[in-house]
Amino acid sequence: MSYSPRIALITGASHPDDIGTAVCRKLAAQGMTICFTYWKADPSWIKTFQAELATNGTQSEALEIDLSAPRAAERVFTHTLSTVGTPSVLINNAAHSTQTDLASLDITALDAHYAVNIRSTLLLSVLFARQFEQAGLQNGRIVNMTSGQDLGPMPDELAYAATKGAISAFTTSFSLAVAPLGITVNALNPGPTDSTWMTDDVRTQLQPQFPFGRIGTPSDAARTIAFLVSEDAAWITGQIIHAEGGFIR
Repeated sequence: MSYSPRIALITGASHPDDIGTAVCRKLAAQGMTICFTYWKADPSWIKTFQAELATNGTQSEALEIDLSAPRAAERVFTHTLSTVGTPSVLINNAAHSTQTDLASLDITALDAHYAVNIRSTLLLSVLFARQFEQAGLQNGRIVNMTSGQDLGPMPDELAYAATKGAISAFTTSFSLAVAPLGITVNALNPGPTDSTWMTDDVRTQLQPQFPFGRIGTPSDAARTIAFLVSEDAAWITGQIIHAEGGFIR
C-alpha cells in the first residue's frame, strides 16, 4: 500500500497495549510523522515509546491532555500544527467508557461520555478539515472508532453505546461534507479487542465467540486503519466497517 499522507494525528495512545499505540507503531512504520495524545500515562513509558518510533526514522510528538476539557480539541490541534505541521490523517481513537446501566445512568455519566466520545471527535474532525483545506492538501483521511453498538444491545453501557452511535451518524454525514476537499471519513468497529480493559475472565468468556480461535488484538485494528488511510482506500468513505474477525454475538 502506498501512502500520500505524511503527518498523522492519533488520540488515545496511553498504554503499551492500547489500540492507539498500535496505530502509532503501524503508521510510523509506513514513514508517517506522528503526533499522539495520551492521558495519565507513565511518563517514562512515553519517552520509551517515542524512542521506539524513532527507530523507524520517524518524528513523533506527544501531548498529555484530558480530552474532556472544553478547549481540548483546539489545544490538540494547535500543538500538532506548531510541532509537526498540518496533518493529513486523523485517527479519533480516544474514548471514555464506564458501566452505565438503568440504575446508574445520570447527568454526570452522560456528560463524561459526551465530552470525550462526541465533542472531541467532532471538533477535532472539523478543525482537521478546515486546516486541511486552508493548507491545500490532498488525500485526507479521518478514521473514527466505534464499538459495534448497532449490531447488538449493550444494556450495561448505555452512555457509551449512545455516544458511539452518535459517532457512526456523524461519520456518515461528515463524509459528504468533506468529500469535495478530498477527505475520506470512515468509522471502524474492531470488535472486542484484547487491550487494557480485558480480564482473564472476559477472555475466557469471549474466545469461543471468535471463529479463528483467538481474540482480536490492537494490531488487528491497526492494520485495518493502515489500509483505510492508504491511497488504496481512496474510494471508501462514509462507511462503518465491522472488522471483528467474524465475532459471533
